[in-house]
Amino acid sequence: MSDVLHEVLERYWGYSSFRPLQEDIIRSVLDGKDTLGLMPTGGGKSITFQVPAMIMDGLCLVVTPLIALMKDQVDNLRARGIKATTVYSGMTADEINKHFDNCIYGDYKFLYISPERLHTELFKQKLPLMKVCMLVVDESHCISQWGYDFRPSYLHIADIKRVLPVDIPTLALTATATPDVVDDIQEKLLFRKKNVLKKSFVRENLAYIIRNTENKSDELTHILKRIEGSAIIYVRNRKHTQDIARTLQQEGFSAHFFHAGLNREEKSERQDAWKKGICRIIVSTNAFGMGIDKPDVRLVIHMDMPNSLEEYFQEAGRAGRDEKKAYAIALCSSTETSKLKKRTTDEYPDKSFILRVYEALGNYLQIAVGFGEFLTHDFSLPNFCTIFHFSAPQVHNALKILESSGYIEYIEDPDKSSRLLFLMNRDELYKMESDKPTDDIIQALLRSYTGLFADYVFIDESLIATRVHATREVVYNTLIRLSKSHVISYIPRKKLPQIIFSRRREETRHIIIPRSVFEERRKRTQDRVAKVIEYITENRYCRTRMLLRYFGEKSDEDCHICDVCLSKNQSGLKNWEFNKAKEALFQYLEKNSSANIHTLVKELPLGNEKNIQVIRFLLDHDERISLNDSMISFAR
Repeated sequence: MSDVLHEVLERYWGYSSFRPLQEDIIRSVLDGKDTLGLMPTGGGKSITFQVPAMIMDGLCLVVTPLIALMKDQVDNLRARGIKATTVYSGMTADEINKHFDNCIYGDYKFLYISPERLHTELFKQKLPLMKVCMLVVDESHCISQWGYDFRPSYLHIADIKRVLPVDIPTLALTATATPDVVDDIQEKLLFRKKNVLKKSFVRENLAYIIRNTENKSDELTHILKRIEGSAIIYVRNRKHTQDIARTLQQEGFSAHFFHAGLNREEKSERQDAWKKGICRIIVSTNAFGMGIDKPDVRLVIHMDMPNSLEEYFQEAGRAGRDEKKAYAIALCSSTETSKLKKRTTDEYPDKSFILRVYEALGNYLQIAVGFGEFLTHDFSLPNFCTIFHFSAPQVHNALKILESSGYIEYIEDPDKSSRLLFLMNRDELYKMESDKPTDDIIQALLRSYTGLFADYVFIDESLIATRVHATREVVYNTLIRLSKSHVISYIPRKKLPQIIFSRRREETRHIIIPRSVFEERRKRTQDRVAKVIEYITENRYCRTRMLLRYFGEKSDEDCHICDVCLSKNQSGLKNWEFNKAKEALFQYLEKNSSANIHTLVKELPLGNEKNIQVIRFLLDHDERISLNDSMISFAR
C-alpha cells in the first residue's frame, strides 16, 4: 500500500514523500475509520483526503465553508487532470443541477459543497444516486458550539451521514481545536469510535512576541526594516488594509492590500505577486492566508488581535513553514484590552435590535410574510443602513445572529467572476452562422479555457476583450446575446453581497433567537476574549507554553525565543534561564528534601555562576527555600 500511496502522491502532486502525520491520517481513512485530523496551519490537510480518494472507488464529498478555497482547490485538481467540481450558495438552480448530475454520471472524484447546500431538497434527492466513498469535513471546528466559529449549517452533516452507507469513513479536519471542541466534533459527526490523530502545536522556529506601543505605525516600520523577508500584516477592517499599505509604499516598501471585497482577478494577481516575491508585504484582513502554501514567510504582524487564540494561532502559524526562524508579532497599545471587550459587546446587539433588522430586511427586499424561502437577493449593506438609519457594524452582527438562528444566509463575499458553459456541442457550434466579432469571441473563449462543454468555467471578460481587440462591454453584450440564443449559459459576476431567506419570512413576534445562539455564545466569546487579554498582558510565562496549554498540550520547557523568555527578570537572568534552573532545583529537592549547596550548584542546568544566581534569588524571595549550614532545604 505504501508504494501505491507514494506513486499517487508523486504522479499527481509531484512530491516524493509525505509531511508528518499525513500518511497516518491517509492510512486511517483507507482502513475505513472515522478520523479527526488536527494539523496546524500549513500542515497540508488537503493531501490527507485527496490522495486516498484517488485510490478509492467513488466520489469524495468535501464539506467546507470557504468558497474561495473551494474554487482554488477545484481549479488545482482540474489542472492535474482530476475531475472535480463545486456547489455553493449563490449558484443558479440549473447550474447546481448540472454539477450534481455530473457527479452521478460523470466519474467525478471530488464534489466540494458548502454546508448550506446540504439540507436543500435537490441535494437530498441527488445524494443517494452518488457513489460516495468518503465524507470530508474541512474546518470541522465549525460544527461545535464550543468553538470560535460555530455555524448551524454544519449540523446538517449528521443528517446526510444517516443517508450514506455506514462503512463510509468520515474525515474531519481542522487546524486548531481545544479539548472540548475535539470531543464535540466527534460526537456531532456521529463517529463510530473516537479516533484523533494530531500533530504537536509546538513551532520551535517561531518566536511569539508582544510589542507594547502607543505608535503602531512607527513600530511596524521599525520591525519591517529590522527583519527581512516576506511578511503578512493582519488588521481588522478593509479600509485599514489600504491605508497601511499606502503608508508602507510611501516608506519605500513593496506592499499591497488584500481583502474579501477584491474581485477574483485582483486577488489572484496579488497572491501570485506575493508568493513569487515580487511583492514583499501583504496587508490583509483575515481573508488572506487560507490555502496559501508559502513556506518562507518570515514575519506575521497583528496590528489588531483577533477575538480568540484559535484565530491568532492559525494566522500567526503562516510564518516559518520552512522550519527556519520566523516571528509572530502582535502590536498592542494601552487601549487593546478595552477594544477587545467592546468588540464582544458589538458582536451581540440587543435582541430587540436584531428583530428590527429582520423586519426591515423583509421590507427592504419586498418579501411578504409567508413567502421568500430560498430566494436569493442582492444586498447593499450601506444602502440598507442609510434607509433605515442603522449602524453598519451592528447590522452586520445582527445578520450573523439571524443566520446562526436559521432564518437567513448572509453571503458577504459573492462570486466576483463570471461563469460560462457551452450548451451546443462542437459540431453544432461550427455549423452555426455568426458574424465575425461573435465568431472571434467564441474562438477566444475556446482558446483561453478548457472544459467549457462539460462544466461551468470561470471566465474573465477583460481578458477576452484584450484578445479580440474589443471593449469589455462588447464582449459582455455578445455573451448575453449568445446566452439568450441558448448557445451558451452565461452567468455574469455578482458585485453585491447576497441574502438568502433559509425559510419563509416570519412575523417578528414568531422569531426566536435561541439561547444557544445568543446568551451561551456571547458567554463563550467573552471567555475566549479573556484568554486573548491574558495572553497579551501576561509577562511572566513563556508564550508558547501559554498557547499549548490553551490547546490542551503540555510542555515541560520554555521556548527560549519568545519575548517573555528573552526578557530579564529581577534575578538578572533571562526568564527562560531562570525558569529552567528553578524547575530543576524544585524537582531535585522534591526527591531529596535537602541538598548540599555545592552539590546543588553542579546539578542545576546552567553554568555555576548562573546557578548560584538563581539559588541566591530564591533564598531571598521564596519562603519555601532555606539555607542552614551549607544545606538547602525545601518546605513543601
